[in-house]
Amino acid sequence: MDLAEAQAMPREGMDYDVVIVGAGPAGLSAAIRLKQLNPDLGVVVVEKGSEVGAHILSGAVIDPIGLDRLIPDWREDPDAPLKTPVTDDRFYVLGPAGGVRLPNALMPGLMSNHGAYIASLGNVARWLGARAEALGVEIYPGFAAAEVLYGDNGEVVGVATGDMGVSKTGDVKDGFTRGMELRGKYVLFGEGARGSLSKQLIKRFALDADREPQKFGIGLKELWQVAPEKHRPGLVQHSFGWPLDMKTGGGSFLYHFEDNLVAVGFVVHLNYENPTLSPFDEFQRFKQHPLVRDTFVGGKRISYGARAITEGGWQSVPKLSFPGGALIGCAAGFVNVPRIKGSHNAVLSGMLCAEHVVAALAEGRANDELRSYEDAWRESAIGKDLKRVRNVKPLWSKFGTAVGVALGGLDMWTNQLFGGSFFGTLKHGKPDYASLKRIDQVKPITYPKPDGVVSFDKLSSVFLSATNHEEDQPSHLRLTDPSIPVDRNLPLYGEPARLYCPAGVYEVVYADPEARTDPRFVINAQNCVHCKTCDIKDPSQNITWVTPEGGGGPNYPNM
Repeated sequence: MDLAEAQAMPREGMDYDVVIVGAGPAGLSAAIRLKQLNPDLGVVVVEKGSEVGAHILSGAVIDPIGLDRLIPDWREDPDAPLKTPVTDDRFYVLGPAGGVRLPNALMPGLMSNHGAYIASLGNVARWLGARAEALGVEIYPGFAAAEVLYGDNGEVVGVATGDMGVSKTGDVKDGFTRGMELRGKYVLFGEGARGSLSKQLIKRFALDADREPQKFGIGLKELWQVAPEKHRPGLVQHSFGWPLDMKTGGGSFLYHFEDNLVAVGFVVHLNYENPTLSPFDEFQRFKQHPLVRDTFVGGKRISYGARAITEGGWQSVPKLSFPGGALIGCAAGFVNVPRIKGSHNAVLSGMLCAEHVVAALAEGRANDELRSYEDAWRESAIGKDLKRVRNVKPLWSKFGTAVGVALGGLDMWTNQLFGGSFFGTLKHGKPDYASLKRIDQVKPITYPKPDGVVSFDKLSSVFLSATNHEEDQPSHLRLTDPSIPVDRNLPLYGEPARLYCPAGVYEVVYADPEARTDPRFVINAQNCVHCKTCDIKDPSQNITWVTPEGGGGPNYPNM
């Protein structure tokens, strides 16, 4: 039996009231809220990670506003994984040899982290998953939603999980299993930033019409267990500046929480211009800073990962509703960029959408558009949170770090004090993939070799992500035109995929490395940590990320 015959076989199917794609904070909060409002609803969540939380990566300092509304008594639950409240909140501007601490009194009130908790967002998702299952929600980890199902009138009616047992060459292997159809009266997509199905839906239903282009960053994170005398539980430290130049947006975080753990991370805005920039190597260089390095000397690096972050905010949120479904969480782009927080809005959006779904089902509706959800979000706590910081990102992008951050701070103060902005609502301009200069227009960046003490290489880092893919399967990184990497991207940009990828997935290999003859573009798909940066930043928009077999990818512990 060939592949075409195998894929012509009918799928088994199951029917639910609501199907949710993605067991992150948004999807699980939606599931919990649905069951809170109507325990009789049939609700299913599909998750591509091997377990709930396996693909979740965030800082994370969590604003509990969402959890307070979803589970008001969560502080009384001994299993709740939010144990460390923020007790010390610091902001620095870094230079090569030192840093200047910004007085907290100068920071807008909305930037304060007091009242928030330092935690592993992956563990929060695991805890929410257990709460959802206790309410009767069905959760299926290890099943990647690979296809949107449409009805006769083009409405969304469900999703199909991917087929299992197809070889790298497209042949049917022994044990081939057809994917399953999960059909629902409404389907909610909580795939996170740049979700593969969400991307298709945005295009199919023109959900981004009359919106600014979505903007992104790449966030890289390591989890360390540090020496006890260097541990400061409750300390939250953010910085911007070095090692990035003043034209490149980004920043860092260090979060000290329980068990001598420190989460350290680095964010690079993906509208950077220099194609020789490597976000991974900027992160490793950052850890060598005098204000940072000593924290990790004598410690142990436990885990590593990377993930794209939505940064467009208020101006870039697409239309959330379409016939048969809706976008929730980071799939919709609800991250508050200056606060580096999105989990609170993910929870709130899941709840808000669930409430509108329940109202629609009570009216006997199904597979129509949840216009009330789209109409409601801008006046909700989510909209209020995003509107007051809407100009921070475009000001930073336009004026650079020194001037842009100062103007962004001023704009947040005016929003806080007067409820408005002198700037109105600024535009973002071109998408991130269009921002790269040609390699002959920039000064190439040279990075130091890792010291093996606090800085490391990509492959040893990917090992700590516990990333695994079935090797004999079709690549989930698709090239529209296989000739473009060598024929266009290499001469124009030095093929930036080999640098922006934080996992060593992309390489340019030469037959004669010294003479640099006969270049060949190589994709090591098994290394992929599912960050989606390639899908976003490729200057030719030639790379498309699709779901691999369910369960493939990173297996993040405590991230």
